[in-house]
Amino acid sequence: MEEKKQKDNAYDTSKKTCRTLIGGQALMEGVMMRGKTSMAMAVRAPDGEIELETERLKKPSKARKIPLVRGIFVFVDSLTVGMRTLLKSSEVSAPEEEQLSKTSTAIAVILGVILAIGLFIAAPWFVGWSIKNWGHYDNVAVVSIIEGATRIIIFVSYLALVRLMKDIKRTFMYHGAEHRTINCFERGLPLTVENVQSCSTKHNRCGTTFLFFVVVLAIIVYALLNWLFSFLSQYTSLFDNFFFTLLIRLLFLPLLAGLSYELLRGLAMLPDNAFTNAIRAPGLLLQKLTTCIPDDEMAEVAIAAFNAVLELDGDENKPTIEFYEREFADERKKLAERLPDNPQDADWIYCELLDKKRGELSGVKRVKIGIVKTANEYADRLLAGEPLDYILGNSDFCGVKIKVDKRVLIPRFETEVLANAAVERIGGGAPAVLDLCTGSGCIAAVIARNTQSAVTASDVSPEALEVAAENLKGLGVELVQSDMFDGIDGKFDIIVSNPPYVKTFEIDTLAPQVTAQPRKALDGGEDGLHFYRIIAEKAHAYLNDGGVIMAEVGYDQAQDVIALFNGIGKCSIIKDLDGKDRIVVCEK
Repeated sequence: MEEKKQKDNAYDTSKKTCRTLIGGQALMEGVMMRGKTSMAMAVRAPDGEIELETERLKKPSKARKIPLVRGIFVFVDSLTVGMRTLLKSSEVSAPEEEQLSKTSTAIAVILGVILAIGLFIAAPWFVGWSIKNWGHYDNVAVVSIIEGATRIIIFVSYLALVRLMKDIKRTFMYHGAEHRTINCFERGLPLTVENVQSCSTKHNRCGTTFLFFVVVLAIIVYALLNWLFSFLSQYTSLFDNFFFTLLIRLLFLPLLAGLSYELLRGLAMLPDNAFTNAIRAPGLLLQKLTTCIPDDEMAEVAIAAFNAVLELDGDENKPTIEFYEREFADERKKLAERLPDNPQDADWIYCELLDKKRGELSGVKRVKIGIVKTANEYADRLLAGEPLDYILGNSDFCGVKIKVDKRVLIPRFETEVLANAAVERIGGGAPAVLDLCTGSGCIAAVIARNTQSAVTASDVSPEALEVAAENLKGLGVELVQSDMFDGIDGKFDIIVSNPPYVKTFEIDTLAPQVTAQPRKALDGGEDGLHFYRIIAEKAHAYLNDGGVIMAEVGYDQAQDVIALFNGIGKCSIIKDLDGKDRIVVCEK
């Protein structure tokens, strides 16, 4: 039944008036379609998704419109574009561990060209040359017939043998899908899998027919050359030289390509009749070797490539896409839906991966699938309780990108109030500043960047100081490992501190994103005031007269901290953006 459908539809395309001329090529697990102004490749990736890449074609030069000459351009384009798209498709269709290196690919291409020249040009010529020179048989007509027969036998045998290879057969199935899709369109049917699968796997403009014409014309042209060489060899032995005469034959390849293209193009435009059908018949017969019946998934791939070309040819403003790209708006929405508690985190993830500000995301049209996969991996980690800033590897703090990881506490928005208040207090002066419990070094970084202060940053954790060193690199900040004041020398005009202030028993009740951070940076003792007591007890010895302590506190701790600091000097409070008491300022 399937064969009958193919026979019934084999020549349908020549009876239709084509709205547009689109050709194609089978790829590794995919199809390339080429229209008037664009080209598209669709490839089935290992994960089952259809990956698409499109590009605009350069406007053809006037030379490409000259009969015979245009065929040469088409032949060269077919080789170069065909090889390029084939290699690209292999990068998508094969798992990464199975992909060839660029060097291996280049070697394979070179060997393939040498093999093609050897099989289809040199080998038949060698047979004829051997009969003439070693067999001493001078009948040019017989030698040419034997050479031509050898060329046809090699050509057909080659196609029959490679068809037996599993991977090549799958490529031939995609070749069938390409033909069926083009036939479906040219018959005026909607491009559905069902309609495509009802069409023929043969097509009058197929490259197989083109190659057959090249072989047949080569037999005729090379027979004439044999006669010419035989005649000229009476005057010089040069025309008996195998390599010289082989070179002449190679130089005739562009002419053969040009003639074959004109023949193929002309026949495709002619209506069906006994004469045209007879000329087409051998090429269509050979397509039984180079096309196989595709499955529905292959038809889907061919349709995707064809539709992409139609859209690009129909809209000159439509942007092209590369393999593994997706519509960004769709992926952005999907990621936000995965994070219903904090959908804005989807934007922060994409801001980091795309190196964009949040306001710039609306201008992003497409995104690489690799970025989409990474974004979803980040979302998985976020849903598992890992803090977003650890996942991204940094935190935005007062407009400065601060590196953070599990060694340090993630800077909070409330701490920005402390850093900004310190910078405002310093103004244009150059005081000595101590950042006590520096952690990631975020406060010290803001002060060092925005003032002329001599800044010292200290922390008890050597791991935290490693992170701080990266964030403070080049800012002239002195780093000191110290358990509060125990390792500090000298006096300071300003001491800023964001010490641990969470009550010990409350830590385990906090959100997973908080408890994932260093416990030592959170635990403020039984009542959360342990480190403020140390500051109240020892700070006066490290504070110059008129100096200031500026300390971040918990939302309900301000009055308790003021009571501790009253012995140092006059205290005041700075509220955070939510109106809560957040910073205690104490002037000595």
